[in-house]
Amino acid sequence: MTRYESNPFEEEEVNPFADQAGKGKGSGQPSYGGGPFYMTNPGSVPPANSRLSPLPPEPYDRGSTIDIPLDSGKDFKSKARELQAKEAELKKREQELKRREDAISRAGIVIEEKNWPPFLPIIHHDIANEIPIHLQRLQYVAFTTLLGLCLCLLWNIVAVTTAWIKGEGPTIWFLAIIYFISGVPGAYVLWYRPLYRAMRTDSALKFGWFFLIYLVHIGFCILAAVAPPIIFKGKSLAGILPAIDLLGNNALVGIFYFIGFGLFCVESLLSIWVIQQVYMYFRGTGKAAEIKREAATRTMMSAL
Repeated sequence: MTRYESNPFEEEEVNPFADQAGKGKGSGQPSYGGGPFYMTNPGSVPPANSRLSPLPPEPYDRGSTIDIPLDSGKDFKSKARELQAKEAELKKREQELKRREDAISRAGIVIEEKNWPPFLPIIHHDIANEIPIHLQRLQYVAFTTLLGLCLCLLWNIVAVTTAWIKGEGPTIWFLAIIYFISGVPGAYVLWYRPLYRAMRTDSALKFGWFFLIYLVHIGFCILAAVAPPIIFKGKSLAGILPAIDLLGNNALVGIFYFIGFGLFCVESLLSIWVIQQVYMYFRGTGKAAEIKREAATRTMMSAL
């Protein structure tokens, strides 16, 4: 190294307030300003006191607190009053609903939900939950007689239709349709529902109404099983007499009428058993004397 070359490792005191640009130009020393420097000699090292560009400031201070507005005490009290008002309104509605339900129950009004048959509910029927356990078997048999009447009248339509096709005329067919349309709903309304309610509420008057209408039902079944020639020669009902009459002319129609006769006979026997069992229960519980007292009371009230 010659004497004219500067020592790159020599430390030099640099005044930061001096004019670095001028010094660099006049002394032949490299300038290390605020901007990037350029090394002309690859072996040289920048001095330790060189200044670099400062980092950009952070967008926000991580240690600073964030002000979250909180509800004042006044807002909290107003919301509490609103909740209390809503709670009081709900309690008032519950009390009103309970009062109405109690009034309905005292009046004897029962809301019945239709639940039978399951695929198309048209009536309310719940023997297992509403009928006392010692009366459920009798109620089921009574319900069987209702379904049996439906089957008898439906088969009666089939038998009369075959007779009509074989030349007996359309009048008997229209009568068979009328029997079915009026007989099935009429049986449910007139005697099965009164029996169901009598079993459920133990009402003497409903038992009396059931006995009256069920005797008419038994009389119709016996009349249909015999089918005397009093209405259009009796062929509108599939009984024994028209079955014998038609068996000689057409065996198929006669067989259909004989099947109808058997169905009406079974229905009559089951119905007689049901009314006998209901009457035994009615007499055994003392309902006969009760219905007499109720009838006398009603008669006296009507007279007054």
